[in-house]
Amino acid sequence: LQVTPPMSCSTRRWSLLSALATAQALSYAQPNVMTRRSVGGAAAMSVVGIAPVASATDYTTTSSGLKYYDVKEGTGAEAVPGQTVKVHYTGWLNDFDDLDGKFDSSYDRRRPLTFAVGTGRVIKGWDEAILTGMKVGGTRRVVIPSSLGYGKRGAGGIIPPDATLYFEMSLIGIQP
Repeated sequence: LQVTPPMSCSTRRWSLLSALATAQALSYAQPNVMTRRSVGGAAAMSVVGIAPVASATDYTTTSSGLKYYDVKEGTGAEAVPGQTVKVHYTGWLNDFDDLDGKFDSSYDRRRPLTFAVGTGRVIKGWDEAILTGMKVGGTRRVVIPSSLGYGKRGAGGIIPPDATLYFEMSLIGIQP
């Protein structure tokens, strides 16, 4: 299928729009890795993978209000409280995949976050998300209400008070 761009659309803009439309049509069971960079003075985006779109009914809601959806179910072990886990993640403020709302990503640092799960070293929503049956090799999208995140205080001038947080996390390992 070939579509002719409207007269008012530049070739560069049309190429970018076509690439994004193609990327949105694809569905991968991998973490979404999108980057924005400047190429020749113009913004460009690259898409490595796009997680399948899930509807609100696809999410499981826990009694605390945490919502999660397994993009890819892992086949490894489940973590138990006190074990050290390795997690790659991306966090957004407004919604999943919102380039302007991304506030943190271990992928950007090329290093997973390592911590003792269930010991209060991370926000409550993270502990709960990992301890609700997530297995090594799995990728999960998590919606964390403010009460399980940073609450009324926010965090570091980056996360506003009472913010709902959106994370895509991949459990890549468990250490004894």
